[in-house]
Amino acid sequence: MVNCGLLVRLNAKPGKEDELAAFLRGGLPIVSGEPATISWYAIQMAPSVFGIFDTFSDDAGRQAHLAGQLAAALMAKAPDLLAEPPTIEKIDVLAAKQS
Repeated sequence: MVNCGLLVRLNAKPGKEDELAAFLRGGLPIVSGEPATISWYAIQMAPSVFGIFDTFSDDAGRQAHLAGQLAAALMAKAPDLLAEPPTIEKIDVLAAKQS
């Protein structure tokens, strides 16, 4: 059951939009190996505004994800790709429909 999630907003530096999009696409194999990550979406909201939305059954899974490989890689690449630090919001999921 989905109970919590993360909503991450990423603002690309000018000229780094394609590189950030490629980085996000490359994150899928990493999170696919995280059993506690129920769903993970990399999204683009505007030409230079990207995001990640992911869900977990509990806070332990969310914390494991935050301490995982993708989060570490994002923080390492952030100075090169992002115009500002990522905005990371912990959210509670009130209702969800899954296939």
